[in-house]
Order: sequence, then C-alpha cells, then structure tokens
Amino acid sequence: MKSLIEWPKSRSSTNSSSSQKSPRNRKERRNRKRGRSSQDCRLERKEMRVRDLGLGYDSDEIVLFKYCVGTCMSARKNYDLALKVLTDNGSIPSRKVSTQPCCRPTRFETISFMDAQTSWQTIKWLSAANCSCVG
Repeated sequence: MKSLIEWPKSRSSTNSSSSQKSPRNRKERRNRKRGRSSQDCRLERKEMRVRDLGLGYDSDEIVLFKYCVGTCMSARKNYDLALKVLTDNGSIPSRKVSTQPCCRPTRFETISFMDAQTSWQTIKWLSAANCSCVG
C-alpha cells in the first residue's frame, strides 16, 4: 500500500562536494522538480466565437477561452488513498464520493466583447485564469 507520508531527511549525510554544485546542475535539479507530465492539471486556450459559447449572446467576435484540463493523481493525499480503498472494498458507499482531487479553475477572468447590435457586453468569471488540483 502506498503512503504519502514523508520523513525529513537528515542533513548530516551531505558531503562537502554537494555544496559546490555547478549552476547548471542546480538548474537541472530545479527544472526536474517543476517538470510536469502532459496529464497534470494545466491551463489551455482556445479561440472561440462568443456565439459558440452557448450563453445566448449574438456576436461573431472571437475571444480567447481558457479552461482547465488534466488529472490530479500526483496531488492525492493520504485521505484520497484511504477513501479509495474504503469505497473499493464496500466499507463506504461510492455513490457520491470523489476519491481524488480534480483540476478546476482557482481564478477567473472577465471577458468583454461587442455584440451584433454594436453594444459592449461583459461576462464575469467566464474564462479560467489559473488552474489547480482542488478537493
């Protein structure tokens, strides 16, 4: 069984050569930590006609619609792991239980555009500005 509990590492095991790492090695290590798989939670963009958004606005204007995609498997906590086991073995009914975090907007943007009657329209909280694993 996997657990997400991490124990602090002892600093006494470091040697003197580790403190003299080249800038290149530090940069590679930093990039490796930030590295994300193509399935991780992220923001994507698509140019869309306002009319095609399905909100009832009559406009052919193009807006940049931003949305969240991806999985959050790497963001699971011990709670999520235990809950999954308990729902899988029937200890807890799984009818409305989410056993993993989901990729959702954590900040939104407002979009303004001109409609077919040449009036300015503004839609609040339409487009995602930031995505994160929630739950």
